[in-house]
Amino acid sequence: MTRDTLVRTLPFAAFMLLLMLRGAAPADGGWGIDPRWIYGLSVVVVSGMLVAWWTDYGELARQNMPDAPESLLAVAVGLLVFVLWIHLDAPWMLLGEPTATFRPLTPEGALIWPLVIVRWIGATLMVPVMEELFWRSFLMRWIERPAFVTVDPHQVGARALVVSTFVFVLAHPMWLAAAAAGLAYALLYIRSGKLWLSVIAHAVTNGALGVWVVLGSQWQFW
Repeated sequence: MTRDTLVRTLPFAAFMLLLMLRGAAPADGGWGIDPRWIYGLSVVVVSGMLVAWWTDYGELARQNMPDAPESLLAVAVGLLVFVLWIHLDAPWMLLGEPTATFRPLTPEGALIWPLVIVRWIGATLMVPVMEELFWRSFLMRWIERPAFVTVDPHQVGARALVVSTFVFVLAHPMWLAAAAAGLAYALLYIRSGKLWLSVIAHAVTNGALGVWVVLGSQWQFW
């Protein structure tokens, strides 16, 4: 486990562990805490890890920032994935149920805005960076060659693309939507060589989804 591996996997591992903790916590606050606030804890913990190790993420260095046309492409892909995500939710497109659903509502059905804001910020700003570093920068390139930091994204072959996307799908109940998203983000990275495009597209998808969920009370997508 090299440092390059650890700084890309530990934030993801911490997020997943806290997700499991939130799923296991009694909904009635039996642990003395509203389990929904565990998501806020994950935002603080994971964001802190990303900030602490930011200089280790060469793929996110300033010289790898996309130009305007590339950014617009990433935004367009992110919006396309959002549209696909909210429509690919038929029962046969699901793998079980989410382990930790998130409904930021009072017992009377009113929105708890601090929870909404924390969830939206985490999903839009923290999750895309964390997940793209893990799924695309690390796992996809590692499958191509264990010395993954030496792998140019342009060199990633079909096997690494398919296998990493398959594993990505297993982490999401909406398997078909996840497959579409995983392939879209991965192809952006492979074609451009810039992880920022995948991060931007992922952030746009999650940001748009969050707005749509709150405005339409579509909590099953959170």
